[in-house]
Amino acid sequence: MPTLGYFGPYRVFFYSQEGTEPPHVHVRRERETAKFWLDPVALARSRGFPSHELKTIHAIIEANRERFLEAWHEHFR
Repeated sequence: MPTLGYFGPYRVFFYSQEGTEPPHVHVRRERETAKFWLDPVALARSRGFPSHELKTIHAIIEANRERFLEAWHEHFR
């Protein structure tokens, strides 16, 4: 489960066994989780995050999209 970074209270990561899916990242804060597609950046699902936090997380993912995509492709080569 490679961690791509911590952004305030949010840990951004992906699972090593998910290489058959399109590029995406997972975000966790305490018990809340979300999954975001990377191309284009879009919310796939969320459990527990309120909408205002999802907007913040979306902005974080958007700002770091290229780096996350590079890490994804490097990992799943």
